[in-house]
Amino acid sequence: MMIQIDDKVVSSEILTQRFCCEIASCKGLCCVQGVSGAPLTQQEADLLDILLPAIKPFLSAKGMQTIEGHGVSVVDLDGDLVTPLVEDKECAFAIFENGAACCAIEKAWRNKSIDFQKPISCHLYPIRVKQYATFTALNYDVWKVCDPARLLGDKLGLPVFRFLRDAIERAYGKEFYNQLEEASKLLSARQPDS
Repeated sequence: MMIQIDDKVVSSEILTQRFCCEIASCKGLCCVQGVSGAPLTQQEADLLDILLPAIKPFLSAKGMQTIEGHGVSVVDLDGDLVTPLVEDKECAFAIFENGAACCAIEKAWRNKSIDFQKPISCHLYPIRVKQYATFTALNYDVWKVCDPARLLGDKLGLPVFRFLRDAIERAYGKEFYNQLEEASKLLSARQPDS
């Protein structure tokens, strides 16, 4: 089922499915597995070009080498702008700490070296956004590497949209998030057994 809020069409799974990242179990595989890097907007790619000197100290040697060879963004086989991959594996911005992949961009942000947290596609995951001519579609992406996140989300009773509140508000504002809360209440009222 899809729910329309202004010019956004939202999969009801974003309201009903449970999710909470469990990095200790998944080891950040979302930054490592896949056929493309993280989706970027042109504005994000331009910003990463500007911020690269401040991010550079947080990058791995292989990540920096990849970025020097390809730039902060590439066009993938689907024609989408994405971060480059190191040897067709991890995102060039991925770094490894305590056996898990994390993001050099976010590490630079946490260190207050930059004021950009990370690409919005990463922040919103497992929501995937697709822009159409007249509307924006928000869908829930189910990926096997996130099985631990679904298990923890079930245990905590935490819906996808609540787990992603900060990211949703960053991308679309507090009013949109509040409308998701209202839609969730209406959906729950229609399904008393849930």
